[in-house]
Amino acid sequence: MRKSINKDPNFKFIDLFAGIGGMRIAFENAGGKCVFSSDNDKFCQATYKLFFNEEMAGDITLKDTKKLIPKGFNMLLAGFPCQPFSSIGKRQGFRHATQGTLFHDIIEILKKHKPEAILLENVAGLTTHDKGDTYKIIKENLDKISNDTGYWIIDKVLNASEYGVPQHRKRIYIVGFRKDLIKAKSPELAFHALGFSFDNIKTENKKYINLHLEKNVNDRPITKHLQDVYISKKDDGRPQILEYKKQQVSNTLVASYHKIQRLTGIFVKDGPTGLRLLTENECRAIMGYPKISKLFPKVPVSRTQMYRQFGNSVAVPVVEKIAREMYKTLNKINSLNEQFNI
Repeated sequence: MRKSINKDPNFKFIDLFAGIGGMRIAFENAGGKCVFSSDNDKFCQATYKLFFNEEMAGDITLKDTKKLIPKGFNMLLAGFPCQPFSSIGKRQGFRHATQGTLFHDIIEILKKHKPEAILLENVAGLTTHDKGDTYKIIKENLDKISNDTGYWIIDKVLNASEYGVPQHRKRIYIVGFRKDLIKAKSPELAFHALGFSFDNIKTENKKYINLHLEKNVNDRPITKHLQDVYISKKDDGRPQILEYKKQQVSNTLVASYHKIQRLTGIFVKDGPTGLRLLTENECRAIMGYPKISKLFPKVPVSRTQMYRQFGNSVAVPVVEKIAREMYKTLNKINSLNEQFNI
């Protein structure tokens, strides 16, 4: 178990829909301190407590939960669930379309606490979800949260395999800075002045999952029968079979991995039947998490829940690179404010 690693942090953040703390690890590695976290899943709460020796808050839609959020944090992080709220928007206008959705709770928190910066993470298809209306609503609501608060927004779909993670995992990352921090006529001009760009985030040479595969694993084989009648019924390159001596980047680890699906399956050529499921350490490597250790012990949940937790998590090294760039930008803003006595 590890407590907050930064006693004198460069910045403070809150982590909503925190899962098992992937974003927290990334932002703590970048010099931040988590002052509040929330997730409603009891299994994630158990793993999070084991990792960080802290209790997460529960349902963020409740007023009593929101009251637990402290004042004075710099950044809000959220890997928020994607919900179709455009049908409401078409009837009532996009400004009201988030009512009753979890994104609305993010907006409420931003309206009250007004952190300097935000990071939202979601599936790559968010921009086309519900014919683009979902993302249109998101951007419009972030652009003007209240009469005196709004955020300049920039986004990009990044593939984790290009940032030191042995997995093809495309996710959209939405970064925002409060508008009053930098006066501009458009997001493009604002981010030019801020100096923030996803292009500043250093890419890395591909890393391969075969270097992280564990050998002689005997406790999670796929039966010969299942292999013959389902897994190998077509010669179409699916599922992905990982081998120790073959340089491979893993396909996307999905939350439903435990269901052993051909189209999304990632299996290892090993074990008593010749084919097995991934181990926890292999899932950790695929997502950029530390190996099982005293600081990050084996998750205290079933194998099914373990796969769900890592499949729903973030690619930690990617988020860490974004976190460092966000802090660098905030540091620049603070320096300019001090220089001009703003």
